[in-house]
Amino acid sequence: MSRLLRVDLHSHTHHSPDAYTSPAELVERAAEVGLDRVAVTDHGEIEGALEARSLDPTRIIVGEEIRCRCGTEFIGLFLRERVPPGLEARDVAERVDDQGGVLYAPHPYAYARRALSRAATALELAEAVEVFNARAFLPLWNRRAGRTARALGLPQCAGSDAHFPRELGRAYSVMPEFASAEGFREAATASQPVLERVTGPWMHLASAGLKFARVCGERVPHPSPRHALEVAEKV
Repeated sequence: MSRLLRVDLHSHTHHSPDAYTSPAELVERAAEVGLDRVAVTDHGEIEGALEARSLDPTRIIVGEEIRCRCGTEFIGLFLRERVPPGLEARDVAERVDDQGGVLYAPHPYAYARRALSRAATALELAEAVEVFNARAFLPLWNRRAGRTARALGLPQCAGSDAHFPRELGRAYSVMPEFASAEGFREAATASQPVLERVTGPWMHLASAGLKFARVCGERVPHPSPRHALEVAEKV
């Protein structure tokens, strides 16, 4: 009988414009909170994931959060190459599949605009669904994702969507051991999603503050959390 793993399938490093955590900090924090696998899924980038994997090849899954032309977001897991943003949803699915990766639907209903249509696009193509996202602070968003995943017979998984180190591991999946994309697909059918703590909306403001500072040229590639919160208050 294989051992069970704690797997956080959604996290960000400072290679995402709205995240603070360095790859080294992510690896260290993952070990501290007892995560066996972490998917590093920066927005439109895999450099942070590759750097984290070089530090801990067993624990880190190389992923990317990819925004489609229609606004829907996917996560590609077990990637070898970056998938550019702005493609049609089916093109994203094909590019992930061409790499032997897994197409994952993060927070399918947590959108301010066109949530239902974006969720429909994601769930039509995804191989697994994020039913617990720790940053989806309105319970309805996660409940809808869970109900739809069950109705469609799709594996139910979870991720913290961590942008700051302390967020990592707030949501994760408990699943059988795996070492590849194919192994993950099989393990995900037995996934048990866990939500330990919901991240409040103020952390979204902190992320917005980071992005605002970087866009405005404040030269803060890796600013302190205090600075991020201070900037967020100005947005």
